[in-house]
Amino acid sequence: MFKVMQKSSEYKPKVTVILANLGTPDEPTVPAVRMFLKQFLSDQRVIEIPKLIWQIILHAFVLPFRPKHVAEAYASVWKNDSPMREILLNQVESLKDKLSSIYPEFELNFIPAMTYGNPGINKALAGLQIQPQDHVILFPLFPQYSATSTAPLYDAVANWITKQRNLPGLTIIRDYYQHPDFIQALAKSILEFQAEHGVPDKLLMSFHGIPQPYADKGDPYAERCHITAQKVAEALDLKDDQWAISFQSRFGKQEWVKPYTDELLKQWATQGVQSVQVLSPAFSADCLETLEELAMQNAEFFKAAGGKEYVYIPALNSRADHIDFLSLLLKAQLDALKVTLAQSDMKTEVV
Repeated sequence: MFKVMQKSSEYKPKVTVILANLGTPDEPTVPAVRMFLKQFLSDQRVIEIPKLIWQIILHAFVLPFRPKHVAEAYASVWKNDSPMREILLNQVESLKDKLSSIYPEFELNFIPAMTYGNPGINKALAGLQIQPQDHVILFPLFPQYSATSTAPLYDAVANWITKQRNLPGLTIIRDYYQHPDFIQALAKSILEFQAEHGVPDKLLMSFHGIPQPYADKGDPYAERCHITAQKVAEALDLKDDQWAISFQSRFGKQEWVKPYTDELLKQWATQGVQSVQVLSPAFSADCLETLEELAMQNAEFFKAAGGKEYVYIPALNSRADHIDFLSLLLKAQLDALKVTLAQSDMKTEVV
């Protein structure tokens, strides 16, 4: 028999917001990097080579040698913690401070998570079992959706769901690659940087790459990157010869989406381009890839080929306008929940 009960006026729906990024090792050491790379490169969303063949390659050729080089790269950008983790934790606290007071009708919880490394997404989801939630908002901090970055978080949630009896409502913010406020935040960061450092011959928007076969099979990431870059260029009123898009971080011998960042920079230098400013709108937080590969390695490539000035424009990180934008996306979800959760004053119990 079912009985309709009045919900207590003191009841606050429990809502957890999980802000998630890709991941980082625990320390800039060879053992820690090896553990991180093993987890990251074992994900078949990232490496689509048949599992048995790839595991042989991974354990025989990649993990014995690559961690030393990667650990040295991490050490060059590591301060008190990994840049990505430090920024993620700051973003979580900023959003908590900004939104908690706006939604007193909810018991809001903000937690950080990473697909690989710590704090891990699986541990974050497992923690929800201790205090069951009415709703969970998963917010992957990847502006452009990709099966190689965003989808593994979907996988983690899907695996968690199969083990739960009392499931919460679930919202996933897929991406935000062409949201006007995101584009304006990027444009503003560029203009502020150029007000201090001057206007370069070329502005390069370099995105993390993916293998070309992934795009051929339907991954929309590269197309989304082009849209982001085009909209930023339009917001800055740039002419076609003042900017370009490229893709960095190739791994292995297969073809990746083009043009390649390092090759484009070398080409520009040989053509007489003297100054370049580069940013990566694919990242919500600076990390090894932006601070070491993009800011340092590619500067060396450009200057070795004859270029003079090369400067990296930081990611949006914890800028006030970035936090405002992330808050805007979360507020849209929380406002919708008011209808289904906060304004619901009845519940059904079995008696």
